[in-house]
Amino acid sequence: MSNDIHIAVIGLGAMGLPMATRLSGAFIVTACEPDAARRDTAKDNGIATESTPASASKDADVVLLAVRDQAQVEAALFGPDGVLASLKAGAPVILTSTVGPDPVRALGERLARAGFALVDAPVSGGPARAETGDLLIVVGAETDPLDTTRPVLERLASTLTVVGTRPGDGQAFKTVNQLLAGIHIAAAAEAIALARSLQLDPSVVIAALSQGAAGSFMLADRGPRMVQAYTGDAEVKSRVDIFVKDMGIVTDVGRAAHVPLPLAAAAQQLYLLAEAAGLAAHDDSSIVTLRSPPPAPDPG
Repeated sequence: MSNDIHIAVIGLGAMGLPMATRLSGAFIVTACEPDAARRDTAKDNGIATESTPASASKDADVVLLAVRDQAQVEAALFGPDGVLASLKAGAPVILTSTVGPDPVRALGERLARAGFALVDAPVSGGPARAETGDLLIVVGAETDPLDTTRPVLERLASTLTVVGTRPGDGQAFKTVNQLLAGIHIAAAAEAIALARSLQLDPSVVIAALSQGAAGSFMLADRGPRMVQAYTGDAEVKSRVDIFVKDMGIVTDVGRAAHVPLPLAAAAQQLYLLAEAAGLAAHDDSSIVTLRSPPPAPDPG
């Protein structure tokens, strides 16, 4: 795949924009995003934009979907102004979103009937790592579409792992990933809340723990934002409602497989509580405020 290949990136959210920016350094990129402010940000980064998937995809050789959930995937592909209204015959579609194994298997079959191949390639790593091509990407796809899209995936990933030959296989792996990620964030929130209640400096605790056996990527990444969340200043990089969705997928898959997942279920309830508390659009680090409330205002 040469650098004159045209890629349509559908969705310029927290992950879509940095992925589009990364790809634009090596390929021709046109992005689709209904939000005008996000389109302006992409234009500032030198990326051509369109307001509908169909208009973004009309000259594309590869489509990359970076939308939030299954409903947005369906609309982006099959809606009145969807990708399939204009995409050239046989062009592969890369799905980077996390929507679950069964929906993606059904989606792959539907696209195959229309003459398109689906590359199931959910991503993990966050926006900062997306900008530098340092994502973990796991793939379920047949050989030909995988070979066609591999240069695109390798531009985004420092670790690219093929876990199966069917769409849905990547989603199955990502479900395991999200089980751990969701639990680790919840555990980090409990640890920081306990540290505060013991009158320890959370910033010192995070820095020290991150160097030892109790450290984790999520503690090091979310911990500083959890400290900020107590003042309401945490930057939104991964919303609470994303983990409401993802932990729902985890527990649904576990139930279908008859595998008990008590820790995942407990973490899921914490994200649901945060959503009920009005934190759905806040960074997922804000769940720490449910475990230990912000300090009371100074009455003086």
